[in-house]
Amino acid sequence: MTTRRMTVSQALIEFLANQWTVDRAADGAELRERTIPGTFGIFGHGNVAGIGQALKQVNVEQPDLMPYYQARNEQAMVHQSVGYARMHRRRGTYASAASVGPGATNLLTGAALATTNRLPALLLPSDTFATRVADPVLQQLEQPHDIGLTVNDAFRPVSRFFDRVQRPEQLFSIALAAMRVLTDPAETGAVTIALPEDVQAEALDVPAEFLQPREWRIRRPRPERDALAQALDAIRSAQRPFIVAGGGVLYSDAEQQLRAFVEATGIPVGSSQAGGGVLAWDHPQYLGGVGATGTLAANRLAAEADVVIGIGTRYSDFTTSSRTAFQNPDVRFVNINVAAFDAYKHGTQIAVIADARETLIELLEAHRAQAAGGLGVAAAYAERIAAEKAEWDGLVDGAFAASGRELPGQPEIIGAVQRASAPEDVIVQAAGSLPGDLHKLWRVRDPLGYHVEYAYSCMGYEIAGGIGAKRGLVAAGDDRDVIVMVGDGSYLMLNSELVTAVAEGIKVIVILIQNHGYASIGHLSETVGSERFGTWYRAYDEDAKNFQGPRVLPVDLAMNARSYGMDVIEVAPTADAISDLEAAISRAKASDRATFIHVNSDPLIYAPGGAGWWDVPVPQVSTLESTQRARAEYEEQVAAQKPLLG
Repeated sequence: MTTRRMTVSQALIEFLANQWTVDRAADGAELRERTIPGTFGIFGHGNVAGIGQALKQVNVEQPDLMPYYQARNEQAMVHQSVGYARMHRRRGTYASAASVGPGATNLLTGAALATTNRLPALLLPSDTFATRVADPVLQQLEQPHDIGLTVNDAFRPVSRFFDRVQRPEQLFSIALAAMRVLTDPAETGAVTIALPEDVQAEALDVPAEFLQPREWRIRRPRPERDALAQALDAIRSAQRPFIVAGGGVLYSDAEQQLRAFVEATGIPVGSSQAGGGVLAWDHPQYLGGVGATGTLAANRLAAEADVVIGIGTRYSDFTTSSRTAFQNPDVRFVNINVAAFDAYKHGTQIAVIADARETLIELLEAHRAQAAGGLGVAAAYAERIAAEKAEWDGLVDGAFAASGRELPGQPEIIGAVQRASAPEDVIVQAAGSLPGDLHKLWRVRDPLGYHVEYAYSCMGYEIAGGIGAKRGLVAAGDDRDVIVMVGDGSYLMLNSELVTAVAEGIKVIVILIQNHGYASIGHLSETVGSERFGTWYRAYDEDAKNFQGPRVLPVDLAMNARSYGMDVIEVAPTADAISDLEAAISRAKASDRATFIHVNSDPLIYAPGGAGWWDVPVPQVSTLESTQRARAEYEEQVAAQKPLLG
């Protein structure tokens, strides 16, 4: 057997460079791409002589084999990987290498985000000495009750796969097992391989077979016959069917099949945050987002639906309005999901554990085969769908209209971005009040045009995730623009990746909405009776001992972005703010450089209500009248909750 003498790090990097994902497109074409097209790395004593040396050696000998990229924060490396994976429909992602201790734990939030979103990311945190010859090493956490425990064990609950290479010979089985999980549509998420810093530099004889190109085919399982028959019976019996479309529709390239199915049957569709883009906003069957941040149209029909067809959704509390969205007492659920864990959510009895695209193809074939007894909706229901959609579209038109206020509301700002952007542009967001407003208002015009990370809703994801999304588009030869919308609260969490965009010439358009606080939690604080306590960015009031006073902080975030080397456009607070914002976006789109646009807003102007609810428990007893009122309202809403959905 032919072997090569290599270090563990050198072998791992070359192995990763030769992994390929193979998939089948909707039109039957074979898709083949690098599973790991590059590695991010921030180096310290734990990996500079291991993974760092391996990447340097590859860069000298074969620069295109495994490109290396910098980041300014370890968490952001994972965010970029997730943004890339979303644009590539989970067929590719990056590896993220970090040093011992704080470098490793900085990856934890990114790992949780990837796993929660069912998106692949490969994490390579360094670990302390396997030999324990230098014990404790700098930055090592010690636990007297378990000497073998390291901070990397914290990755276990947030990873879909975790293992530690404690001996060089373990690398082969661990690396192969990691790739299996990374490319499995039902299992994917954060994949973590902990690498002790001494083992990284140890040598072993590596079989040539381990380093040869290897293909990982995406599984597209077809539905089982009995499960499909059960689903068909339920849908045929429905008087008011309703589809909840999640991210699984997009990850399986099933949007064309979904469109064909709903056009043939007339069944209306509401999408989760991850499902934004499954249908164009103006499609007759698309009613927009459903759930706590959903539209009035989608939520009204969801409340009355007698059969809910969930396709590629994990039914988060926002999608189900904390189990209050589906109020028909006889409602049944047909759940189509490649993961059994999600297919059986909430007591559902009709679970189709299969690929979304394959299942939609067979549902449509069954409908066409039985024209007289097909799956189509009645004329009266079709009229209701059209009427609800028209009413909601009118409300959005009104929300988008410029008011002439010096401080426009967020809905007006979203309207300006909508008008100034191209249909194929990608909007990126994650946290604060923007996800709710975008879910209701953003008119998605392209399957990849809506990228709101709302499974983990991580403050700080936006800029790094947007850069990752742009990387993914560039890798696919796609030059559309990526527009990142971020509030000042999220911006202050993780803005350093603007330097990454400048360093690599990655063009992203970042729109910073300055509202001097946490708009989303501020509004939520009001609804639960806490009166926006701790949610304003204000100077500390020594007398009141809080931050609720009138003195706004003299923070200049536009200057901050300019100091990073960004092109900056400031939209002044005037009556023309909305038209000036549209002009700024047009200017940014015409540029070939990363651009930062700063606009001020009034956080107390809200989007139209969508009749959704989110369960945030209010104290049962309180001396505050505001909390007492909130508790009474909370009890009214809780009365509509169901312990199970169907």
